[in-house]
Amino acid sequence: MTETPLDAIKRFEDELIAIRRDIHAHPETRFEEHRTAALVATKLREWGIDEVTEGVGGTGVVGTLRGTRPGQRAIGLRADMDALFMEERTGLPHASTVPGKMHACGHDGHTAMLLGAAKYLSANRDFAGTVQLIFQPAEEAGTGAPAMIRDGLFERFPCDAVYGMHNSPGIPVGQFAIRPGPNLAGADFWGVTFTGTGGHGGAAPHLATDATVVLGHFLLGVHTIVARSLAPTEPAAVSVGHVHCGTPESPNVMPSRVLVRGTARYFEQRTQETIRRRLRDLAEGLAATYGVTAELEYQPLCIPTVNDVEKTGVARAAAGAVVGAARVGEIPMSTGGEDFAFMLREKPGAFIRIGNGVNPDGSFHNVHTPLYDFNDEALAPGAAYWASLVRHELGWAGEEEARAA
Repeated sequence: MTETPLDAIKRFEDELIAIRRDIHAHPETRFEEHRTAALVATKLREWGIDEVTEGVGGTGVVGTLRGTRPGQRAIGLRADMDALFMEERTGLPHASTVPGKMHACGHDGHTAMLLGAAKYLSANRDFAGTVQLIFQPAEEAGTGAPAMIRDGLFERFPCDAVYGMHNSPGIPVGQFAIRPGPNLAGADFWGVTFTGTGGHGGAAPHLATDATVVLGHFLLGVHTIVARSLAPTEPAAVSVGHVHCGTPESPNVMPSRVLVRGTARYFEQRTQETIRRRLRDLAEGLAATYGVTAELEYQPLCIPTVNDVEKTGVARAAAGAVVGAARVGEIPMSTGGEDFAFMLREKPGAFIRIGNGVNPDGSFHNVHTPLYDFNDEALAPGAAYWASLVRHELGWAGEEEARAA
C-alpha cells in the first residue's frame, strides 16, 4: 500500500511538536518575528527548499520549492507567525517566556504545520510546478499581508492561487470546515477623544464641562448603531475595547480628556461607511449637547475575507483526501478579521479552518484568551492538508495510475 502524506508526516510529528512548542515559548509580536523567521529559514534550508528569501515585507520568509515534473503553474501556501500582546496563564512547560506576549491565536501551530508540509514536499517532489511557502508577519495588526504585497510578494514569487488556514477551537481535531464566498469580516479600529475643561468634582462641578457625562451617553449610543442604523439582515459588529480618563489617585478631579476606542466589523463597504458616519454623528452630537469637543479617528485595517468558489472546491477536496469528505464541514460566516483577505484580493484562493479540539462536555479555550494553546494533534493533519492541496493543484506522479485503477 502506498504511504499517504499523513502517514509520512506522522513519522516526524515529534519534530514538529518540538518546533511548535519552541515558537510558543518565544512569542514575537508584529514585525519583531526575528527569532521565528530565522528558525523558519534555517529549517527550510536544512530540508533542501530550493530558494529561501528572508526579510519579505519586514520579517516575512518565502521558501520556493519546484516539482520534478514539467509544469508552469505555481501556488502559494501561507502561514502567519506573530503572537499577541497578552499574558499567558496556561502553566504549561512550554508557556511563554516573554512577559506580556503570548501565542494565543495558534500562529505557532500554523507555522509548524507549513514547515511540516515543506519537509514532506521537499522529499516528495513528484508534482508539476512551483510551491511558494509564505511565512507572514504581523497578521494580528492586519498589516503583515499588505506589507508583503507591497514588497512585491506576487511579482517576486508568482502564484496562480493562494491558500490560507486557521485553527478553530470547538471543531474536533481531524475535521476541517470551509465555505465559498464571504467568510470573515472587514475589521477596523476607531477611537474618539472627548475634551472638556475638567474641574473640581467636589467643590465646583457646575463650573466644568464634564467629558465623562458625554462618555456615558456615547457608550450607550455606540451599541445602537448595529441595532438601529443597519438592517437586521446586514451582519456587523461595533464594540468598545478601551476607555481611559482621569487617575485613580485623584477621584475628586473631573478629567478634561476622555479616550474611548473600539472595533468595527462588516462585510460590505456600505456597512463600513454607515458605521463610520454614525460614530461621528454620535460623538459630535453628544459633545455639542454637553459643551465639549469630539475628535474621531477611524483606522481601516482588514477587508472582508472572500473565498473563490472554484478554489473552495479544491480546498475541500484536498482536506477530504486527508480526513474523509464527511469530516469537511461548512463554516458559518464570522465577524472575526483576517489579513489574508488582502492576498485573496490579489489572487484566487481559499481560507480553510482546521479543528483545534473540543472537550467531551463541549467546552474549549478560545483563541485570544490566556488559557488557549494550539493542539499538537492537529499538526500532522494540517501539514498533510497542505501536501494534499499541492497534489490537487499541481498533480502528482501517481495521478494517472490512480485514474486507471
